[in-house]
Amino acid sequence: MSVKIRFNSAIATGIVLAKVGNPQRDEPLQTSKEVFKISEDDRATLTPLFLKPFKNLIGHRFHHHSSLDKHEMNNCVKAIFASSIGLLERGCEIAQRLYSKSNHPNIKSGDLCITLIDDIEVDGEMKRGLCILKAESMVPFISITTHDGDLQLSTEQGINPEKIDKGCLILDHLPEKGYYSLTFDRSGEDTRFWVREFLGLQAVPDAAFLTNTYAGMAVEFLEQAKPADDESPPWDTCNTARDALNYFDDREHFDLQEFEEKVLKTPEAVTKFAEHRSRVEEEQGQPLETSFEISQKDISKAKKRIGTVLKLDTGIEIHVKPSFSDQDKPVLERGFDEERGMKFIKVFFNESHSAS
Repeated sequence: MSVKIRFNSAIATGIVLAKVGNPQRDEPLQTSKEVFKISEDDRATLTPLFLKPFKNLIGHRFHHHSSLDKHEMNNCVKAIFASSIGLLERGCEIAQRLYSKSNHPNIKSGDLCITLIDDIEVDGEMKRGLCILKAESMVPFISITTHDGDLQLSTEQGINPEKIDKGCLILDHLPEKGYYSLTFDRSGEDTRFWVREFLGLQAVPDAAFLTNTYAGMAVEFLEQAKPADDESPPWDTCNTARDALNYFDDREHFDLQEFEEKVLKTPEAVTKFAEHRSRVEEEQGQPLETSFEISQKDISKAKKRIGTVLKLDTGIEIHVKPSFSDQDKPVLERGFDEERGMKFIKVFFNESHSAS
């Protein structure tokens, strides 16, 4: 299910605000007493800041094992989309739900913004969206102002829009399937709390999701399969990842059995990959299809993410990216200089470009 989303005409209209603590630390929940109306002058500034994090994300939807009618978040969102009059009540319910789920000691307190957004273009139609953002850290801001004919400097603590930790954009699209949603969690911790426990979302098993998941699994599995005593250089690990993605490059359709035969090859590797896939399915909360159409756009993105950093004791770091061109000979070589008594790395190249 490929969905085209454009934010060009989107307008943020009203916000429910909350400060969400951690119940285990006896931190309170504080919610808005009324909807904060965004002035027309501020809409052009705030709307892009709210929506910027939601580009190029995998689609999700609400999921319940028996019926969506029993899904708390689905019902709150449904009521808000039916009438914006319910934004305050339902927005506070969403904040209360997040507070009740924030009972693990590792979950940080933070500021919550629940924003109703109009005129998001989804597959050529204008739809409403509900944007939920949580910021878990404040940063200092410096402001210079004029007072009594002189300049004064003051500092404040605030939210950096570029550093928002968690977010979800729920679109009034495909409600019968659980609403099409985009979500992210930059905390670097287990994302199950935000995606599954609080939001109750499950990834849409489309070509983009399956391609990303299997490509990521293949690269991670093959890199982990390297023996602990293997002293091969790190660029060989990058090339192993490259070879895994090259399998996807040559095909329009993924078949697990063929992947096992062409890439994994040995029965031991097939068994270990099956165990690895089971762990990923547990994390995702759903089984993975074993046959699907490959999204080449997502393979290209996956290639850009491959890399490693070789840190040397002389203070030099080498950032290694695999070559996806038909390079016959390696461009990096290792050796040992007898005169200096030190190891060295030789780099072959055609042109150099200075980093800005």
